[in-house]
Amino acid sequence: MESTNFYKRFVVDKSIAEKLNFNPYYCRITSGIDGTVEINGKEFVDLASNNYLGLAGDERVKNAMIEAVKKYGASMCGTPIATGYVEIFKNLEDKLSEFVGLESTTIFPSCYQANCGLFLKIAGKEDLIIVDHYVHASLIEGIKTAGCKIKPFLHNNVNHLKKLLEKSTGYRQVFVVTESVFSTEGSIAPFDVIVELCTRYDALPIIDDSHGIGVIGKTGRGILEEKGIKDFQGIYTASLGKAIANTGGMISGKKEIIEYLRYSCSSLIYSTALPPAILGGIEKVIEIIESEFDSISRKIWRYKTLISERLKDCGFQLENGQAPITSIFCGSFEDTIKMAKRLYEHNILSTPFVPPSVPPNKGRVRLIAGADLKEKDIEKALEAFAAIKVRNINHRTFKVGNYYSQYQQSEY
Repeated sequence: MESTNFYKRFVVDKSIAEKLNFNPYYCRITSGIDGTVEINGKEFVDLASNNYLGLAGDERVKNAMIEAVKKYGASMCGTPIATGYVEIFKNLEDKLSEFVGLESTTIFPSCYQANCGLFLKIAGKEDLIIVDHYVHASLIEGIKTAGCKIKPFLHNNVNHLKKLLEKSTGYRQVFVVTESVFSTEGSIAPFDVIVELCTRYDALPIIDDSHGIGVIGKTGRGILEEKGIKDFQGIYTASLGKAIANTGGMISGKKEIIEYLRYSCSSLIYSTALPPAILGGIEKVIEIIESEFDSISRKIWRYKTLISERLKDCGFQLENGQAPITSIFCGSFEDTIKMAKRLYEHNILSTPFVPPSVPPNKGRVRLIAGADLKEKDIEKALEAFAAIKVRNINHRTFKVGNYYSQYQQSEY
């Protein structure tokens, strides 16, 4: 086969982007993220990043990263099993374990690598994995590697899960896999009920808390705190690149399984360890959450309320999420990109989700208002929503400024 024929197989369909003269992906940002970002010389309100707590640009975090570099250098130039297991790495593992309330933790270069590497080591052809239909691609990719039987259950539907568990006999081990917060819509899994079902039917629960850690729970410790789950017997994974404001991933659980992964999981032992700067930054973020979560959380929830209510009043159809995520339902691929473009034209950066990230004709545009946004940024976003689609309510004009002031001192 000629190489020219080989390369012809790999073509990205950009027809809709060309038709609309707008591509929302791989925008070239020429600034840091600090509530607003710069694109093509213009300032945009950043409602696209996962910087929930606004700590990615926090001076304390940056200084902690600089101090880690001064002490340890740019990199340990090794995998964790070799030269990468620097003192700060071990200290952070312990701190993360304490933070989420589990026995032991190991840290991966990314949560994608954590999820992809996990299942190959814990499951095989004698096992069954029951998985929420909407879980993240990293979980799906990881599950496929295990070579076991896979059964999806309807999204957040514990009745369907119960029926599958009742019929799932004769396997060496049954696993139930889900996420805490489903980020395209903001729904929160009924994980307390899922854990109870796993206990009843002798299944092992696995939870990805990437959009929950640092966001939900009374003190920001994630889904286990949010749902009041004590003595969790399952496996916990999470990204350290969202509310934790750095990069990397983690797997936590019983000491036995974590120690086993430390010596066997390929995506851990054959990947260069996270650099000291990142480890120092994560440690500082955890400290800030432990001392300031209450005030930071009130801000992100108030922003979420302002944005969601304004969009509803402007006639947009929103997903019914319980997390600080506002998701506009758009439908088709083209309508979703159109919505992102309209926001972009008003200097609002958003995240459009189209297949395969969501099912066909279930496109949506996600907005996350981080705590680093200023009041003027939120007001600018509210004005943009009104300009995109204005709706009369009770035959009177709805004034954005009045609406904004109504919630400015609320306790959300």
